[in-house]
Amino acid sequence: MRIAVTIFLTDETITPTRLARELEERGFAGLYLPEHTHIPVERTTPYPAGGELPPEYGRTLDPFVALGQAAAVTGRLGLGTGITLVAQHDPIVLAKQVATLDHLSGGRFTLGVGLGWNVEEAADHGVRWSTRRALVRDRMALMRALWSREPVAHEGEFGSVRASHAFPKPVREPRGPVTGPRTLLGGAAGPTLFAHISEYADGWLPIGGRGLGEALPLLRTAWADAGRDPESLQVVPYAVHPTPGKLAHYADLGIEEVVAQLPPTGEAEVLKALDALADHL
Repeated sequence: MRIAVTIFLTDETITPTRLARELEERGFAGLYLPEHTHIPVERTTPYPAGGELPPEYGRTLDPFVALGQAAAVTGRLGLGTGITLVAQHDPIVLAKQVATLDHLSGGRFTLGVGLGWNVEEAADHGVRWSTRRALVRDRMALMRALWSREPVAHEGEFGSVRASHAFPKPVREPRGPVTGPRTLLGGAAGPTLFAHISEYADGWLPIGGRGLGEALPLLRTAWADAGRDPESLQVVPYAVHPTPGKLAHYADLGIEEVVAQLPPTGEAEVLKALDALADHL
């Protein structure tokens, strides 16, 4: 079982370079970073986990800048977003950022894609909440056009791009319908999500990892119905607190990678948390 980590890196936490070096030296599989551009003070959207929204949500570092620093000081560590709020980005610019980071890291990048939960944050980016799922799907298709080996145009419901020269390209070769870096789609289990995973992703990034025993057969059915290779499906439980029993359960389900949650704290506390996770490596 590969153990990666996620953390809300902020202006008050351990730095990306220090953490990345420690992770690689200790044998962790990867570093995934979340994204929030801002948190509006006047917010009616409830925090999904309940209670008050933790302050680190409004202090997160830009994940692409932070992961670029991490890439520069490591040679093997996987690098990913958990998740990128695709609806809040210009897809042409995002395609360039993703391809550049993947190229400079030697193909180590995983694009975690999410739909978001903060209505007010998305609204400031011009996102209409009821159409965000279709918007993300369309923007992913536009980015795949730019990542294609030959110039391909995209004309979608929410945007278009002419057939273009766009380099660098992501390192991985196209696989089935997927072009670009390793791509994992986050979100709650359901037929629409599973259809979209099967259409344009390499797998699922479920937060917390609960209910996988019931959900995985449904995802595998959708995957097979889309003509995807059963052996290629990747499921990566995200932001979990590993225990031997939980990891054994995941292994029984065929899961090969887990992303553990680190505290959004300073260097000493983060390194202590890594020491505690070391038993699972």
